Amino acid sequence: MLLGCWRALAFILALLAASGSSPSCAVSAPPPAAAITRGGIMSYGRYADSLLLDPVLNDSNADIWILSNLYDTLLLPTDDGRGVQPGLASAWQVSPDGLTVTLTLRPGIRFSDGTAITADDVKWSLDRARNPHNGIWNALLGALGEVRIAAADTVVLRLRHPDPAILPLLSVFNSAIMPQHQFEAAPGATDAEKAVTFSNHPVTSGPFVLASWVHGATMQLRRNPYYWRPGADGRPLPYLDGIRFEVIPDDATRILRVQSGELDGAEMIPFSRVAELRADPRLSLALFPSTRLDYAVLNVRPTLTGNIANPLSLPAVREALNDAVYRRGLIQIVTHGIGMPMTSYMSRATPLHVDVPGADRFDPVQARALLRQAGYPHGFSATMQILAGNEDEIEIGTALQEMWREIGVELHLQQLDMASITALYRAGRYTMRLSIWTDDIADPGEITSYFVYTPVIGAQHSGWHSTDAERLYLASSTELDRGRRAEEYAQIQALYENGPIVRLFETPYAVLLRRAVHGFLQLPLGNNVFSGAWLAR
Repeated sequence: MLLGCWRALAFILALLAASGSSPSCAVSAPPPAAAITRGGIMSYGRYADSLLLDPVLNDSNADIWILSNLYDTLLLPTDDGRGVQPGLASAWQVSPDGLTVTLTLRPGIRFSDGTAITADDVKWSLDRARNPHNGIWNALLGALGEVRIAAADTVVLRLRHPDPAILPLLSVFNSAIMPQHQFEAAPGATDAEKAVTFSNHPVTSGPFVLASWVHGATMQLRRNPYYWRPGADGRPLPYLDGIRFEVIPDDATRILRVQSGELDGAEMIPFSRVAELRADPRLSLALFPSTRLDYAVLNVRPTLTGNIANPLSLPAVREALNDAVYRRGLIQIVTHGIGMPMTSYMSRATPLHVDVPGADRFDPVQARALLRQAGYPHGFSATMQILAGNEDEIEIGTALQEMWREIGVELHLQQLDMASITALYRAGRYTMRLSIWTDDIADPGEITSYFVYTPVIGAQHSGWHSTDAERLYLASSTELDRGRRAEEYAQIQALYENGPIVRLFETPYAVLLRRAVHGFLQLPLGNNVFSGAWLAR
């Protein structure tokens, strides 16, 4: 047994030696406003296509990170992702008891078809977003009891109870302001049907509007000529005439297309390529600070498809899998030292994060003992779904195969496209899958609703449930005392130590850009912000 553990360590150390050192996480300062040029189409490679460009009914980062370019919210996140700033609302006030939020709409704001953005649109949009029958994100606005129009430029939100996150929540994608009449006129008998038809030819409130979309291949945005927000040159954003997205799942191909000049930028760059790409004088490799987590989701239902007993349903097995992961070695293998071990289900950049004792433990001897205790002295076999062509996921999966083999767990990797992985995940027809999370607000409530509070999305479609954790989550959702709320979240994180995930690591966002690209920003919350991007001539 000990000899096997040493073999695993030797494997890791050999890969560490090959990985080399890593560059620091730095983003260059933007050039002066006088240097900005307007116009042009920026081309950008995406790892996966969007599924539904509807702010309310989506549930995928591939949707969310585009939606912020199409729709504005009443408040917008600050560039550091930790606060809010004026958006479609130019001012706001929260009552002393925390039960009333009064927002003043910005004068002269219009949708992309030139029609005015009115208080009626705001009320309708927020009512749709908080409708418990609409999507998985409505719980974020669960405290919202009434949206009242007080004047043509004033909207008043009445809360059922105080919500410590209400202002950040008004900057989240599902709170986007949409045109009521245009949406309701879209073909379809239900809200969901209208959302599909409307999102293919939407009228938007953000800096861009959808020009064309060939699903699975390309998407083109053009600038919204009626957008309100001024740029550094005093004229309305965006600087670009448009953006052309190309869906390229294979990491190497995305990189080659930027290197050849066919693309101006690309996302999800493997960390193994960071040092090499930073040495190329034609390119700029940005590592944007993030709330990104890489982890594995486990299906913990008692039985799997075919009524097969599921070892992952046992807390001791889940603890064993976590104990057998050498995270610091994995970080060197996959991120070349750029990442940090996960020490909770939430990132260190998420407010109220705490380091859970033992969360970063590497103890394969204890892992074997736990498997014996759980009734699996010889281990078991399991399948993990990973994204086809994604170098990072292939490296993670391969490393986990080696680590877990030392405790008797045979891991099989199944490479699938994103649409297939998502469909199986939502249906609960999976054993394990690699996943990525990023916060959308500077508050722990969102990730906790997704990971812990089962009424929202079934604890990531995992089948996991904790009555105590859910009780604490509900209490924290109304707690305005930061100290007490911090205590509640510390307890939730402790209860989740044996939750339905394998904790891996936190990383920044790696984005590859040509040197001609300036002003592009990816927020710590994940949003890709193209409104301030421009191309040097």
